[in-house]
Amino acid sequence: MTSTESMMQSQSDAVLLEIRGVYKTYFMDGVNVKALRGIDFVVQRGEFASIMGASGSGKSTLMNLLGCLDRPTKGAYLLEGQDVSRLSRDQLAEVRNRRIGFVFQGFNLLSRTSALENVELPMVYAGVSPAERTKRALAALASVGLSGREHHHSSQLSGGQQQRVAIARSLVNHPSVILADEPTGNLDSRSSVEIMNIFQDLNRQGITIILITHEQDIALYSKRRIVLKDGLILADDPIENMLLASDELAKMPPVESSEGNGNASI
Repeated sequence: MTSTESMMQSQSDAVLLEIRGVYKTYFMDGVNVKALRGIDFVVQRGEFASIMGASGSGKSTLMNLLGCLDRPTKGAYLLEGQDVSRLSRDQLAEVRNRRIGFVFQGFNLLSRTSALENVELPMVYAGVSPAERTKRALAALASVGLSGREHHHSSQLSGGQQQRVAIARSLVNHPSVILADEPTGNLDSRSSVEIMNIFQDLNRQGITIILITHEQDIALYSKRRIVLKDGLILADDPIENMLLASDELAKMPPVESSEGNGNASI
């Protein structure tokens, strides 16, 4: 392989996902609604990007496409070089389970199930052995500051702690990317910054994170901001004054009961 070919291969390996000329049109009440109107962008491995936009911008539609929960009407979505927009439903389910870690605004935890069992769930579908499931789940919970709360049910955890469980769950199958949809939407200010601290710690370890948010201050914890409007990309720029969650937490008054230090290492 020549030096030029080697460089091109290296650049190709650095690309985690690519959206190429993607359109999404819904047929509703006899009317074609164009949610996405031909967008293009690339996310490199190890990036921390936020996607923003007002209601009707196409933000939620794009999130569904990135999460393999829907397919584009036209265009291609390449994840690690594979055009996943052409896969069957079963194949898409496999991609979601093994290659994408989801974190949702509403946590999406099973209420009558312990934190440990919630985190183990994706591994059950992936066919991981019980012993390995428990090992990975305990490590993931420890990494988000929840050691000692493994057997607590959702009703026994605060909102911030529930979101930590959701982050731990998103990590256990070692996904290619974490897709976080409004992860701080149901949290108070301090818990929101603690969650962003975890995401920043994970990103420092090389984990790729895509954050969907409508909150400008939350987007400032990412490294890149993609703004949608009317189904098109309005702006795509690096964050010039990125906030460090650890610094912001240090400015906040101490709390009597801490949910954990938020350090993530997995």
